[in-house]
Amino acid sequence: MSNANDAYDIIRSPVITEKATLASEVNQVIFNVARTASKPDIKAAVEKLFSVKVKAVNTLVRKGKKKGFRGIVAIQSDVKKAIVTLEDGYTIDVTSV
Repeated sequence: MSNANDAYDIIRSPVITEKATLASEVNQVIFNVARTASKPDIKAAVEKLFSVKVKAVNTLVRKGKKKGFRGIVAIQSDVKKAIVTLEDGYTIDVTSV
């Protein structure tokens, strides 16, 4: 990663759900990330953007679902998510970002 624009390309958005809120209580934050991003890329981007220390990064890819609406069937895109565990003493408040 060379600059902050690369970090913004990797970290797309925070996930704000009930499950993500429960994860924040155990020092974890969940982000939607680029499909091509690797764990070291995600770790470097989070540390650069939020000035925190990352303990671990876990990733998952949610495959796109078929959704129908008024007779039109569409396929949602695949989404890659990163569950970032922070070192003790660090926090990220994604609700105010």
